[in-house]
Amino acid sequence: MPALDAVDDRLQQAMKLVLLATLPGILAAFWLYGWGVLINLLLAATAALAVEAAVVQWRKQPPGPTLSDGSALVSATLLALALPPYCPWWLTLSAAASAMVFGKHLYGGVGSNPFNPAMLGLALVLVTFPQPMTHWPLPHGMDLLSGLQHVFGIGHVPDAWVQATALDSLRINKSLTMDELFAGNPAFGHFGGRGVEWVNLAFVAGGAFLLQRRVISWHAPVGMLASLFIISLLCWNGSGSDSHGSPLFHLLTGATMLGAFFIITEPVSGARSPGAKLLFGAGVGLLTYLIRTWGGYPDGIAFAVLLMNLCVPALERFVAARQQPEAP
Repeated sequence: MPALDAVDDRLQQAMKLVLLATLPGILAAFWLYGWGVLINLLLAATAALAVEAAVVQWRKQPPGPTLSDGSALVSATLLALALPPYCPWWLTLSAAASAMVFGKHLYGGVGSNPFNPAMLGLALVLVTFPQPMTHWPLPHGMDLLSGLQHVFGIGHVPDAWVQATALDSLRINKSLTMDELFAGNPAFGHFGGRGVEWVNLAFVAGGAFLLQRRVISWHAPVGMLASLFIISLLCWNGSGSDSHGSPLFHLLTGATMLGAFFIITEPVSGARSPGAKLLFGAGVGLLTYLIRTWGGYPDGIAFAVLLMNLCVPALERFVAARQQPEAP
């Protein structure tokens, strides 16, 4: 798929459809975590659009098409959904500004970025501010006023409103079986993270809409989900205390479906040919599992995507070489 031009009407239409497709996931996340999801979205969108406008002014570009193409808003939305709800305001603003500056405009703007902007912004705050990035709230645990007080640091909020995620709990578990974790740990639900499994299914619905409208192709999502399923099945050693989690657990926990249908399908930093898309998605799925299981971060999708962004030229050359007919 060729890189889309910022002034092309097709890009604007595609970005609108992507934003529409995120609505089921946004509503599910809002049901699970409350107002913190919307606060993240508002702060990230404000920062992304402000940085976009400032860069456009500095570079003396026409503001209309650049600001209205929707790419900044899509990056901000995906970033906000990947951040912990109710994280400090400065963290969300820092992540969104970093995504726009270092993930997009440093390389010339939309159509030129080698890295996924949202994942670059997320990775930077994960490395720089690891402690607040682990503060995920309890489901249905905070009202709007308390949430605003916590986000802006103007009131006292008890520490009991946060908990370790299911992925983090599994990674540090040394003694409990999977059955005991699912029965006694509030972070675990029926198949994956408590409530997070429904958020993932909501993103599947949004991804199906994008596939039906042909905004994205099936290759990268299928490559990622199949790779994650296979490697987690091969490494799954039952429900013992040393278990790394079932394939279903990995598919329905963390940001798996957000990554599969909305992040790795980004047309500029991702692969373009169908074969390269399959390999790109497979690499993201494999790296996500490795980082989740043996790495220092509980999810790992951001780092997996960025690492595979580096491999895109090699993947394209490999696929093109395999498709060339042999000389007689």
